[in-house]
Amino acid sequence: MREAHGSGRPGLARPRPERGTPPAGVPAPRSRRAQLHPGAWWLWALALGTAATRTTNPLLLALLITVSGYVVAVRRPHTPWARSYGAFVKLAAAVLLLRLAFAVVLGSPIPGTHTLFTLPEVPLPDWAQGIRLGGRVTAEGLTFALYDALRLAALLICVGAANALASPSRLLKSLPGALYELGVAVVVALTFAPNLIADVRRLRAARRLRGRPDKGVRGLVQVGLPVLEGALERSVSLAAAMDARGYGRTAEVPDAVRRTTAALTLGGLLGVCAGTYGLLTAAGGGYGLPVLLAGLASALAGLWLGGRRTLRTRYRPDPWDVRAWLVSASGAAVAALLVLAGSLDPGALNPGVVPLEPPALPLWPAAAVLLGLLPAFVTPAPEAARDPRKEPTT
Repeated sequence: MREAHGSGRPGLARPRPERGTPPAGVPAPRSRRAQLHPGAWWLWALALGTAATRTTNPLLLALLITVSGYVVAVRRPHTPWARSYGAFVKLAAAVLLLRLAFAVVLGSPIPGTHTLFTLPEVPLPDWAQGIRLGGRVTAEGLTFALYDALRLAALLICVGAANALASPSRLLKSLPGALYELGVAVVVALTFAPNLIADVRRLRAARRLRGRPDKGVRGLVQVGLPVLEGALERSVSLAAAMDARGYGRTAEVPDAVRRTTAALTLGGLLGVCAGTYGLLTAAGGGYGLPVLLAGLASALAGLWLGGRRTLRTRYRPDPWDVRAWLVSASGAAVAALLVLAGSLDPGALNPGVVPLEPPALPLWPAAAVLLGLLPAFVTPAPEAARDPRKEPTT
């Protein structure tokens, strides 16, 4: 029998792998089409944040936080920048406590009859009328501060969900050419905090393994210097990589095109501002929507013309598929329904604190918030983290 080529045994031919199939022992690369467009995650999260700004009901705000947290828990990828969600939750808790502390020390404009305790009041000069330090602390004032701070905390957590779910580099590639320079600055700013957190965790773990303190003032000082040094080195490396790739090159366009681009962009932004003001006021209800649509069209045309100056190619762009539409639509539906609920029944979304009474959960706004759970079921599950110890050896 003839000996098969490449095999050490006669008569046994090695099966040829199919075209496009990775060799044995090498994990198959995850298809880019299996990943969700990062812009869809940001639209979903910003829509939930918009819904959070429309209510001070603590039950609805807690439901919004729970919805965003559940989606992050089941769809957060195993990447360093995805760990920033915990930092945003801690920041939201700090904002909540700081707002309550201000209400205790500086007082609250809400009158109340249920006095919790009284602090020594510091007399202030006449030019500081309306401001007080110390004095009577009421349950109504603390409840109003809690509702107001919880709204801001929910907004911060929704932004943290977007940071944990959407890849900043993929989001940068999806921006139009006219916004590329601005997008680079935003992406660098958004990735600085997650990388900083990852460096702090890595250095603290290394200090614990060496038996050195990683807490307290001494540990903070000894960890902070390497973290800042690493951030500086990363910034220099990023600048060198951008320069090597020809970042900042622009194409020559006629002067008429540049003037038209500036006029369309500036006029579109002014139209968006005027239309938004018209929609928010009762007097501008007739012209608000047409002016807003015209401004958006003009601004998009300006961005399209401005993108002609950017010499940038895209390699394997992320597709905007049906799942991206569903994720964006679920967040937009939550925001739209809460805006509608606020106009139909303002008292349910913004409960009063005088007289002090427990808030009630409105049923159909709560059901509208649950629409934000749709991404947890229509998006692909994150790829499991690889353990190098379990990789096959050759």
